[in-house]
Amino acid sequence: MKRSIYSFLVTLVIMTGCTKGFLDINQDPYHPEKTSLNRLLPTAEQGLSYALGFTNDNRGARGLTEVLSVYTHQVVVREVQDQYGADGSQFDINGAWKGMYSSSPAQVGADILGCLQNLEVIITQGTEEGNKVYTGIAKILKAYAISQMVDVFADVPFSEANKLASDGIRFPKYDKGAEIYPKLFALLDEGIADLTADAPNTAVPEVDDIIYNGDTDLWTKAGNSIKLKLYNQVRLVQNVSTQVNALIADDNLISSTDESLLMRYGKGTSPDDRNPGFNDYYAGQKTHYQSPWFWEIMKGYNKRIFTGNPDPRVPYYFYRQLTVDDPAQSPVEYRDGGFLSILFGSVGPNRDWSQDQSMTVFGIYPVGGRYDDGEGEKIDGSSATGAAPYKFLTYADVLFIEAELMQAGVIAGDPRAKLSAAMDESFKMVDFVVSLVGNTQTVPTLSGAAAADTYRDKVLAEFDGKPAAGRLEIIMTEKWINAFGSSVDAYTDYRRTGYPVLFNPKDPTQAPGGRFQPPINGDPFNPVQPPVQVQLSRAYPLSLPWSVDDLNVNTNAPAQKQPASYPVFWDK
Repeated sequence: MKRSIYSFLVTLVIMTGCTKGFLDINQDPYHPEKTSLNRLLPTAEQGLSYALGFTNDNRGARGLTEVLSVYTHQVVVREVQDQYGADGSQFDINGAWKGMYSSSPAQVGADILGCLQNLEVIITQGTEEGNKVYTGIAKILKAYAISQMVDVFADVPFSEANKLASDGIRFPKYDKGAEIYPKLFALLDEGIADLTADAPNTAVPEVDDIIYNGDTDLWTKAGNSIKLKLYNQVRLVQNVSTQVNALIADDNLISSTDESLLMRYGKGTSPDDRNPGFNDYYAGQKTHYQSPWFWEIMKGYNKRIFTGNPDPRVPYYFYRQLTVDDPAQSPVEYRDGGFLSILFGSVGPNRDWSQDQSMTVFGIYPVGGRYDDGEGEKIDGSSATGAAPYKFLTYADVLFIEAELMQAGVIAGDPRAKLSAAMDESFKMVDFVVSLVGNTQTVPTLSGAAAADTYRDKVLAEFDGKPAAGRLEIIMTEKWINAFGSSVDAYTDYRRTGYPVLFNPKDPTQAPGGRFQPPINGDPFNPVQPPVQVQLSRAYPLSLPWSVDDLNVNTNAPAQKQPASYPVFWDK
């Protein structure tokens, strides 16, 4: 018996000595410890857009624009972000935080890690393998992603974040935003240098780079444009003239519509790769009302700005399910012909009625929905493609940034001419998005159309008649309009500059006696629309609350903040 056991052990030793990995029974071949860079990069890129964009809970995509589009008064919802009520337990905030930082599966699918975790692996693994194009892209994306988190949350994990595998850090500290920003400029410089570094580059990104298809020239332009954006954001607390003028002189920024930094969504439904904001087209209960404040500014109703100057982008931005002659399915709070919505801060009696078949929804520009041809068709998932991109940083954004810098005297140039170019480019971006959406409708070209030229010329005439502050307001309001569908930078711009002027239920010029007046004759079934009672019980949040999920598990996390009194460092 002993001889038999001895013979078995000898045989086992020989077998294990000759068969590498024979006893590696804890390694799952379907979930390897190391994966290829061309699988990590598209996951990181898509994860970044999920964390910043709209929320689609059916897909697990949860993004900051879900909250910030309400805070920048382009969308109205009944959820807690109304009246600035989002807290750290808000699932969009928790989901976006996990989508950025998680080192375990997050967002969509069981194998998708947080964006920053994937980028960290690309940087480490790409450096080891000598694949510097991958590391350059990852560093640029990491700098951009962290900058967005600082801009929204003020202080966030950075120096110790996603260091579990390399340094064994389970609970990263929260770094001050003012300490993080200088390191982001350095990281961008490193990334740009890596793109053209002398390295083996045995693997280079191609179609797996779903933003630029591995084009290092475009990634260099994107990196420089991100630097310009960040320098502009800190200009009130730091002299950035030298750095900004060097970037302008180098003339290597995003410089055409198709060079814009975008996450291009598709038309597929299985798996679903459509823009998360397209969810309302097939959702059983629609949640995103289009802000009447936004609508009235674009329609030329606002008495402060662009008065009597209707924006030709309206039918691309909003889709009305009603014609003027259609009755709504429920009692109405706010109606303007076929446009139906509710008000921010409303406590009116008609706020909570179901209006799924009547409410105005996103159009073709922000989420790949329908162009509004005035027919008032009811929408469903087959009404459009949902293939609109998430806009990280567009050429129009770059032009608006340059116009702001010129108006502030940081760089030389004519801010009026730059504003004009920025508006023309914003029209081109609408046409570009329409081409990506590939809608079956006949959609007219906007750029160069008479209505677009007339609108631009009237805005420029208004610009000419304003003092410096009024001119900045026009620049920032046009930039805000262009940003529809991606609200992080709009939130940043408002806190930096105070523009655009947003709806405030406590402002007696906007809501006298706490009541907002819809268009008197806006509802043909209610000849005199009554004013709606609105209220606001919170101050404007200077940053978002931190994720409660992280505070509950991270022993190095701070105590929860008071958002109304916790500004980002650049907010002078």
